[in-house]
Amino acid sequence: MSSLQTTIEKIKQLEAEKKALQAELHELKKMADAKAASLENEIAVLREEARVLKMLMTPTQPANSQTKVG
Repeated sequence: MSSLQTTIEKIKQLEAEKKALQAELHELKKMADAKAASLENEIAVLREEARVLKMLMTPTQPANSQTKVG
């Protein structure tokens, strides 16, 4: 029966380890989702900054730039 008792203990330990790993994975997935959301926000801000800077760097022409002298 010693072998049976050892097998039962091994199963209990493995089930406990499985539960702990599942909990760890759940937390890691939450952290990964939060990081992805944060990066999406940062990228949106950077894109907007780039868009604004491009607008500022583009030369603007007045509406009546061609005036006739004469």
